Amino acid sequence: HALVLRAHQRFYGVAMAPWRAAGAFLLRDYPRIVRSQWRYLLAAAALFLLPVLLLTFIIPAFPELAYTIIDPAQARQMEAMYDPALRERFGRERESDDDFVMFAYYIRNNTSIGFQTFVGGLAFGLGTVFYLLFNGLFIGAIAGHLTGLGYIDTFWGFVAGHSAFELTAIMLSGAAGLKLGMALIAPGNYKRRLALRRAMSQAIKLMYGAAALFVVAAFVEAYWSSIASIPALYKYAVGVLGWIVVALYFVALGRKHAA
Repeated sequence: HALVLRAHQRFYGVAMAPWRAAGAFLLRDYPRIVRSQWRYLLAAAALFLLPVLLLTFIIPAFPELAYTIIDPAQARQMEAMYDPALRERFGRERESDDDFVMFAYYIRNNTSIGFQTFVGGLAFGLGTVFYLLFNGLFIGAIAGHLTGLGYIDTFWGFVAGHSAFELTAIMLSGAAGLKLGMALIAPGNYKRRLALRRAMSQAIKLMYGAAALFVVAAFVEAYWSSIASIPALYKYAVGVLGWIVVALYFVALGRKHAA
């Protein structure tokens, strides 16, 4: 009976207002879509997060390993940005115009990473695998290098606030790209063109949420993470809260209509 009522509403009901449709997608449909693609998300997380975690813990013990991934000029640039002795140069109070410029820059930088990772799936998934590994190795090398130097609060305090949104968005982009790649590698009973078209419809929906998370990450990075006057402990607390919110969003929402 409930199924008949939903079908009747779908065919004959009043069209939902755009803002209500967007809200329904974000609060109900999108978490369900992500859960349905958990295998691709898990694969993307492994390709991206494992290099980050491994290098973050290994490089402090073997500092020279960092220079096999990042060149000395990049290392010196990162050191200058996060050196506690030069803290007044980092995260100083900026004009609102400067904050907006950095917000736009972070959006451009983050979305370019996500787009490359997603489109790389069209190369039978190899491009997606490359970008996930590359970004994981690069981020892990930077994190391990700065951690080994003792730049704990300046570096981790900066990245903590927006890490949940940015890293999750990268993994979602990777999941979308891997889905495209698998459609080309194993199209099943469909021609590759049709299999790719079917996969694209789901992958694009994954990218909608990834794009939204990139914007949120850019906002937090521009207007919160860069403020040096905020104690690192508060930034860590906000970072943990961000991961809890992201986890609850994908795990809990949309359950009522899952049947």
